[in-house]
Amino acid sequence: MEKKEQLIKDIQNLLNSYDGLRPTSINPDLLQFMDKKTLISIIDSLLTQKEQNSVSDIEWLEQFKTNS
Repeated sequence: MEKKEQLIKDIQNLLNSYDGLRPTSINPDLLQFMDKKTLISIIDSLLTQKEQNSVSDIEWLEQFKTNS
């Protein structure tokens, strides 16, 4: 599998890793015009967003732990 194709699949998998959201399907033709650097940047952005959401969720849950 070509590196760009794998990066596109990785983006799709990251988008589909959110609970409660309908599966996302990306037409690879839409991302083919992007270079590898741009695709990696998208992946980095999605991972950062996912990490920030996790930290936010943990902080939200911690408030209940300390109030008990």
